[in-house]
Amino acid sequence: MPVLNLLAGLATGVLSAFGIGGGTLLLLYLTFLAGFSQQTAQGINLLYFLPTAGASLPLHLKRGAVDRRLALVGGVCGCAAAIGGSLLASILEPGFLRQCFGVYLIATGCVTLFGGKRASGQ
Repeated sequence: MPVLNLLAGLATGVLSAFGIGGGTLLLLYLTFLAGFSQQTAQGINLLYFLPTAGASLPLHLKRGAVDRRLALVGGVCGCAAAIGGSLLASILEPGFLRQCFGVYLIATGCVTLFGGKRASGQ
């Protein structure tokens, strides 16, 4: 199992660096295959996100793909939401969190398949 964990981390890290949503895939792996509780998987995912985002940020900055003002506002709001969400997740039942995550995945899949504007070049 340690080799599988390493491979899952590597694969989702590469996807995260490309901005593809490796964190969501990591959550699926941790909860369904590795057997972690939803709260533990979310905590691991948050810790995992920091170095993967930090590693890809210089390249995105170099390419001019980051709106610095928007990133600052998003970062501040995201930190506040992460604190609130973490506090909320710590008091909610694991089964309810799993259901919420499932709804999120279904909604995200539907938007990806059926709606939303595509960025140019896609």
